[in-house]
Amino acid sequence: MHLSEADFRRIGSPVRVVKAPAVADTADLRDPAVVATVSEMLAAIESGGMDAVLRYARELDGFTGTDLLVGREELARSGDELPTVLREALDAGSERTRRFAAMQRERLQDFESEVLPGVVCGQRFVPVENVGAYLPAGRFPLLASAFMTVGVAGVAGVPNVVAATPPSRDGRPHPAVLYAASISGAESVYAVGGVQALAAMAFGLLDGVPSDMIVGAGNAYVAEAKRQLYGRVGIDVLAGPSEVAVIADDTADAAVVAADLLAQAEHGPTSPSSLATTSERLAEQVPREIEKQLAGLATAEIAGAAWRDHGTIYLAEDRETVATVMDTLAPEHLEVIAEDLDWWLDRLHNYGSLFLGNWSTVVYADKGMSGTNHVLPTTRGARYSGGLSVAGFLKQLTYQRATREATRAQAEPTVTVADFEQLVGHRDSAQLRLDAIRD
Repeated sequence: MHLSEADFRRIGSPVRVVKAPAVADTADLRDPAVVATVSEMLAAIESGGMDAVLRYARELDGFTGTDLLVGREELARSGDELPTVLREALDAGSERTRRFAAMQRERLQDFESEVLPGVVCGQRFVPVENVGAYLPAGRFPLLASAFMTVGVAGVAGVPNVVAATPPSRDGRPHPAVLYAASISGAESVYAVGGVQALAAMAFGLLDGVPSDMIVGAGNAYVAEAKRQLYGRVGIDVLAGPSEVAVIADDTADAAVVAADLLAQAEHGPTSPSSLATTSERLAEQVPREIEKQLAGLATAEIAGAAWRDHGTIYLAEDRETVATVMDTLAPEHLEVIAEDLDWWLDRLHNYGSLFLGNWSTVVYADKGMSGTNHVLPTTRGARYSGGLSVAGFLKQLTYQRATREATRAQAEPTVTVADFEQLVGHRDSAQLRLDAIRD
């Protein structure tokens, strides 16, 4: 997530690179070895069925049981061993995420209206029938993932949601992940991870029903599996490493900016962070503050590598140039710590989710505490997508009906166009109706 030479030319206005990434972005982030491995696994699972899923689960997940399905009692009691304060925090995140999704759903309206006399058209929002939700649980289990996928799908009205999460404790799923899934409304959770989980959901090997759509974040293998399964199933986004960008002016505190950049950098050593500012003071202070905070950060090995290899700082003369820089980068998460927040809200166009003001931070949304969805586009996907929301689980379907009296207004121009195109079947379909009203 940095500016190329072509980007600088398009921006036009002067932009000084205070910190450049140590590692250049590549045109294609797909690792050929990952692509080949995923292709092999998908083919093996499609032909071998559940036996292949179980084999991979034992080899790759450390699964030791015979049934991947998490029992209802285990799911119901998953919160018993968790600290009360953690359960309360997860309850809050789940409820707020569902609340915001419900607000979105209320504003997606079915309607029906007359386009011309005798021709009525309409639209309906119909939920996807079967969704497979992947809940990652690697070195750092992302507990809010269930809120954004299972919970939001429920608000959308999806009748069948199957969840899968890799085992992490003695061959069983992490209890906190199970609890987050349970309070999000999950009824069927399976202890299986990675490519084998996505394939099992897509091919209907878990509950006997193939998923129509698969959602949820994961590692490079999970992302590649979603890419290869797309078309057979729908997906949410093809997400790469988590991204954060901060716009800041001279009113911002360098310590806050540094903390927010590092908070996303600790997702992984390839997670890019970027600062665009009009303040020379910040451009000088933020790198020093980052090094200071890394010295006391338990995840410094990860966050430090991410900042060193993929972090950037851009200094511009005016806010319009800063806005153009960020619209070019199209980051997954974008914070604005600057004056005149309404100007930035109106001016910025390309981002997954926007965080306005010093009192708003990406980490709130990451944990579900603000209510917005954190399944968002990366690698400049925000130029054309807003990521997952309740709308992602709904199909916007149109319909029409016409009366005999509306035939001439539609059929005559259709015959004209079809004649020009030499599509005689189209012409005949319309002409038959014209002939019928003349009889």
